[in-house]
Amino acid sequence: MTKWQEVNFDGLVGLTHNYAGLSYGNVASASNKGGVANPKEGALQGLEKMQHLRSLGMMQGVLPPQDRPHLSTLRSLGFSGSDAEILASAWRENPALVANLSSASTMWTANAATVSPAPDTTDGRTHFTAANLAAMYHRSIEADTTARILAAIFPKGDRFAHHKPLSGGIHMGDEGAANHNRFCADYGEEGMALYVYGRRAFEANTDLTFPGRQTYEASRAIVRQHGVRDGKAVFVRQNPKAINAGAFHNDVVAVSNKNVFFYHEEAFVDPVSLQKELQAAMGDVELTFIEVPSSEVPLEDAIKSYLFNSQLISPSNRGGMTLILPKEVEETASTKAFVDKMLASNGPINNADYMEVRQSMRNGGGPACLRQRVVLSDDDLEALTAKVIITDERVTELTSWINKHYRDRLMPEDLGDVALMEECFTALDELTQILELGSVYDFQR
Repeated sequence: MTKWQEVNFDGLVGLTHNYAGLSYGNVASASNKGGVANPKEGALQGLEKMQHLRSLGMMQGVLPPQDRPHLSTLRSLGFSGSDAEILASAWRENPALVANLSSASTMWTANAATVSPAPDTTDGRTHFTAANLAAMYHRSIEADTTARILAAIFPKGDRFAHHKPLSGGIHMGDEGAANHNRFCADYGEEGMALYVYGRRAFEANTDLTFPGRQTYEASRAIVRQHGVRDGKAVFVRQNPKAINAGAFHNDVVAVSNKNVFFYHEEAFVDPVSLQKELQAAMGDVELTFIEVPSSEVPLEDAIKSYLFNSQLISPSNRGGMTLILPKEVEETASTKAFVDKMLASNGPINNADYMEVRQSMRNGGGPACLRQRVVLSDDDLEALTAKVIITDERVTELTSWINKHYRDRLMPEDLGDVALMEECFTALDELTQILELGSVYDFQR
């Protein structure tokens, strides 16, 4: 009998991790702008989280950072000469441009792609579409490299299908799995997908202060090209109030696992109707809805602490489900009280583990932002063509690599440093050899 499991592929915090405050609508990013970042600490914190999930019996993978600064974009904008000359010239002329092209935001792999597992598709393959991330310039440069990395790990063929990022700019704004939830009885059984959008592309959205990054039209396109089975996709609009409060992706206010949906009562426009629609789509599989009322956890506390930007998992060596939460949830009175109450209720979520991912959190990315979920069979795992599954050996290699190459202090003004660029490229060359990824970066070409 084929065994299926959900594998978390976490993004490594990149060598240029800094607090430049680039993400409009992301409260944490804006509030920490100009602060001192510690890329080494961030990468080690992420690796520690991966190790913790392994200790719970979860299969854990890793996705690499991307090449930054992104010189190929600078060349396309008319900068020329050697790598050092291009960076120096661009920094003199436009430091803000360099900051955008040096962002380490690829560590948040929940935005890397939308993945439709094989049990949910008409051709029985797992489908990947790298997100175009068109809403933010610093993220819009990620898609092509993301697509190459995914293709290097999940080879095209009978098991895995890859699609080009959606074209059409912000009208087809696609933010990946951060706006996607999958419900199922078990991972290898046919599931149902919930696609959450912030706005419609061709209508006025006068109720939004911050951008509605995911469009309805983009979500529909993903479902069509992935061949998601009829009746197994539900579309819902995110509550504009949540977006305006700083929930720039739906995973800031909602998270799911199997048949459990954990969300804030102000996450969606009409949660009562959504419950009915989801249950109808699931048929005989009964869903459990855990709706957190504003009276117990104000929306602002949920967003500040990232209560819902947690990982909801089913560990193999624990009964029930576990929340992997940022320490900030433990440090916020309302969210800690709700988690304690929920754990005492004997419901489906019966464990909560608090993790230190503060370097990522200060830029607006919690545990759920750092991971991409991919449902895989044992045969699928055998077909992977890169060494991205975390083992004891891989942890040792990555820890040594991080300690060797990463700085422990980085300011936005350091992004014009040619030495930093050279450190990044040298490190990524070495990482592609450790992970056996091949030539996935533009600077390698």
